[in-house]
Amino acid sequence: MPTPPPAAPSPHTGAPPAAQDTAPLGAPAPTAPHEAAAQHAAPPAAQDAAPFGVPAPQGTPTAPHEATAQHAAPPAALAAQDAAPFGVPAPQGTPTAPHEAAAQHAAPSAAPAAPDTAPFGVPDPTAPHGAAALHAAPSAAPAAPDTASFGVPAPTAPHEAVVRQDGGPGGSDAGPRDGVAVAAIPAQAHPGAQDAAAADPWGRYDPWAAAAAAAPLQHAGPAVVSEKHKRRRARRVLIGAALTLALVSGVIGGAVGVYLERNGGVGTVELPQAGKEASGRDPGSVAGIAAQALPSVVTLHVSGSGEAGTGTGFVLDGRGHILTNNHVVEPAGDNGDITVTFNSGDTAEATVVGRDSGYDLAVVKVKGVSGLTPLPLGNSDNVRVGDPVVAIGAPFDLAGTVTSGIISARERPITAGGEKGDGSDVSYVDALQTDAPINPGNSGGPLLDAQARVVGINSAIRSADGAATPDGGQSGSIGLGFAIPINQGKRVAEELINTGKAVHPVIGITLDMDYSGDGARVAAKGGDGGPPVSTGGPGARAGIKAGDVITEVDGRRVHSGEELIVKTRAHRPGDQLELTLERDGEERTVTLTLGSSGGG
Repeated sequence: MPTPPPAAPSPHTGAPPAAQDTAPLGAPAPTAPHEAAAQHAAPPAAQDAAPFGVPAPQGTPTAPHEATAQHAAPPAALAAQDAAPFGVPAPQGTPTAPHEAAAQHAAPSAAPAAPDTAPFGVPDPTAPHGAAALHAAPSAAPAAPDTASFGVPAPTAPHEAVVRQDGGPGGSDAGPRDGVAVAAIPAQAHPGAQDAAAADPWGRYDPWAAAAAAAPLQHAGPAVVSEKHKRRRARRVLIGAALTLALVSGVIGGAVGVYLERNGGVGTVELPQAGKEASGRDPGSVAGIAAQALPSVVTLHVSGSGEAGTGTGFVLDGRGHILTNNHVVEPAGDNGDITVTFNSGDTAEATVVGRDSGYDLAVVKVKGVSGLTPLPLGNSDNVRVGDPVVAIGAPFDLAGTVTSGIISARERPITAGGEKGDGSDVSYVDALQTDAPINPGNSGGPLLDAQARVVGINSAIRSADGAATPDGGQSGSIGLGFAIPINQGKRVAEELINTGKAVHPVIGITLDMDYSGDGARVAAKGGDGGPPVSTGGPGARAGIKAGDVITEVDGRRVHSGEELIVKTRAHRPGDQLELTLERDGEERTVTLTLGSSGGG
């Protein structure tokens, strides 16, 4: 850097004798338009003086629209004060020219380095609006004031502005003062130093200076909103509106729901309902079967001898014969009353035609009734396990009750009755088992196949205590119902109608009912004191002897005397049976022809 000329003492300072930067008075004013002088306060050891006419270092602002910036010493050097030239004191930070702004930077208190000085009068084309930076010395320097000595002000320089920056410990403060536009400029930080500002002693009027100086420093108009910010704001508005709508809808919906719940709705309630349909059903459906069979099913009310009961029956022919169970009509005895109620509601008196306790079957006949429709009879030998069936009856006097199920088993040997103790009322049935619900009152009712044909007569149920009893008792159904096969029922009914009694097929032997082994054993003696094998009877002719154990009938195993009776009564008199028996540890097979209970 060129050696500056000796500096003259400033008449406007009260600082101790120290080196000062002075702009020589009387020097020609900068001729470049819009220039401003920059002054740097140096530490007491030495200061750089920027002589006139020497090119300034790169970065010194001398371009048009320059502003005079003065850097004040830190607060530690309170003795040093800035003085305006020509003996007029200029209060620190006060703008002296119209439309100008003073910028003042307070330097920090701990930087020992000496700042650079910017020479005056040298233009710098890279600095916008000619803002000259003035750097203040650290507070460690003795109080050496900066004195702005200017020659002749250049009032013709357009668009100039004085910028003041207060960078002291209290922060910066920029604002319009007395109509002067003051623009805040961030302080440039130097190692160990902070800028200070001083006011321009000369006011150079420029009506455009305020706007020009402020334009690069701050926005005077409203903030520019980006498209992303607009979309974000719109999204927030939409979300808020949606949440508000949901909240309001929830509150309104809840209020309406509470009102409807408490008041049962608004206005008259009219429930939707299907229109009228045709009454016909598929003949093979339960409804179709019931529609065909119900007109032929009757309910029997029996009373006599201090007893009464209810059961079911069905029409056998147009002459008024009705088939039912023996235990249904038994309470009537010889002089009791039997009333038959048809599905139409008509009633008629009935009398017993014949009954048999061994088969648990009875036939009654109504008088004075015409137009009866008999139920068609099926063939129980054609029934197979799993076939669908329908039961109709009057359980607990509920006439016309229809239930359905399947055939659970065939040829199930059961015994029912036996209340008299002498065995005369015991019935032996090689039954059809069904899970169709059968309850007290169903006795004597029909068990129908899928073609509405009778395949069985409902007679007994297995109760929860394990006993098989006529369903005229008070135990309920557990899904174990038993029906007399219609093939047996047909034969017995015909005998009862034609002769008033039924004949039983017999073997002509007496069985040991106390035998606990497997099979049916022939007793050692007869029940009436006679021989255990009737002389000249079917068993005697087949070679059966006392003590023989019969184990099979027609190849089917029998496990007790009751089962042998059941298997025998499933046949007609005159039928041939093949029996397998054991005698003295040897097994043999015999063939016999069944007799009847009234003959040989």
